[in-house]
Amino acid sequence: MTTLEFLAMVFVAVIGLIVAGIIVLFVIDITQTRDAVRRNYPVLGRFRGLFTKLGEFFRQYFFAMDREEMPFNRAERDWVARAVKGQDNTIAFGSTKRLTQVGTVIFVNCPFPMLDQEAARTRALRIGPYCQQPYDAPSFFNISAMSYGALSRPAVRALSKGAKMAGCWLNTGEGGLSPYHLEGGCDIVLQIGTAKYGVRDAKGNLSDDKLREVAATDQVKMIELKMSQGAKPGKGGILPGVKVTAEIAGIRGIPAGQDSISPNRHPEINSTAELLDMVNHIRDLTGKPVGFKIVVGANGWLEELCEEIQRRGVQSAPDFITVDGGDGGTGAAPMPLMDNVGLTLREALPMLSDILHRYNLRDRIRVIASGKMIIPSEVGWALAAGADFVNSARGFMFSLGCIQAMKCNRNTCPTGITTHSPHLQKGLDPTDKAAKVANYCKDLVHEVEVLAHSCGVSEPRGMRRYHVRVVQADGKSVPMDELYPRPDVLPRYRDGNGVTR
Repeated sequence: MTTLEFLAMVFVAVIGLIVAGIIVLFVIDITQTRDAVRRNYPVLGRFRGLFTKLGEFFRQYFFAMDREEMPFNRAERDWVARAVKGQDNTIAFGSTKRLTQVGTVIFVNCPFPMLDQEAARTRALRIGPYCQQPYDAPSFFNISAMSYGALSRPAVRALSKGAKMAGCWLNTGEGGLSPYHLEGGCDIVLQIGTAKYGVRDAKGNLSDDKLREVAATDQVKMIELKMSQGAKPGKGGILPGVKVTAEIAGIRGIPAGQDSISPNRHPEINSTAELLDMVNHIRDLTGKPVGFKIVVGANGWLEELCEEIQRRGVQSAPDFITVDGGDGGTGAAPMPLMDNVGLTLREALPMLSDILHRYNLRDRIRVIASGKMIIPSEVGWALAAGADFVNSARGFMFSLGCIQAMKCNRNTCPTGITTHSPHLQKGLDPTDKAAKVANYCKDLVHEVEVLAHSCGVSEPRGMRRYHVRVVQADGKSVPMDELYPRPDVLPRYRDGNGVTR
């Protein structure tokens, strides 16, 4: 047999296999009843599913413009990509941002900006002045709550080491404190979710002994009660069973391999008074600053909270409130909640700051803002609007190499960040990514300082609402202090005996 004859036989065999395969698929499609398109258009109907899956890929890399994608566009991701590599983050020619779009933020530059030698580095800010162990937080930009379980082991290791290098804190998320959070030596904010993972007893209630033991760790600087989360207000945390490994189950105190579903709220907290009772209980138990995380929807309860604090005294107040926008993200959430529930941070942050100001509690309670802020302009806006600190989760995920594949809930993350597959995790080198985490944090802080200096103030927390204008529907911008005027301070509360408190 000649070579040509052999190749001809192989070709015929391959064609035969292809034809046989098409016939098999035709029979399967025309007899199945689950998919109408495949039943009506055998074989060809299969391409619809293929193209639907590939469409997400092609839109991201070929068709979407720099500012079109959601939730984060290419221009934002490219800024982070340059920052993590320590590259020059200047751009050329002109802005691609639509500066006349409604809601666009414009910073008001000063005719006499701050000289470099006049500018000051951002100072540390104390949280918890009435605590036995107050926390002087060094950075206004920090790593938001992401649990070990939602994130992989190498991802948490990289965040811990990177946070130490950058001098920012790392929030554990509701999954509890793991050895990998501590590995890098960074400052830790311990989050206690509604399921009390890591500090719960056998019945799922808060265990004082476990909390005291965990909080005694020197790296744990603050404790945050998670009341609600931006992507799923009114719903507890969700970790699919495929991601609940034996180790994660041990840290959380739950069975391995089963879905980890947190209660919709803390069962023992059903009023502002009970919320303050829990805050003070945890603070007395640990000696460390305690606050809570919320999504603002109904806001009357915040007024009630402030009135209750005035009755009890300012020492009873939470040391901080983290306000999460309804546009926040997560690893897994019901679409109706993610799309439709909770105020965006643009509305909620000024509202919270103003309520605290009205009750003369703004200097007592630190405000931490979180929710979809990954670039300097968003962080600068939050500080001007009323935040003392800004937390970011997805910004730091991008610094780890996230490509916005949006597979966080499937244990198939291609970059190894949100998967527990050893095969996929091996692509994430914690040492390399730690440096990128630190670079991102430092570069963002620096460029927010550049914004502040352009506005004529020495450091970012010096920016006020009048330093920002917001574009309206007619294309003109309005100062933010006109959109959100600062309210007058109410008289201090007088009790039934006429005593001012």
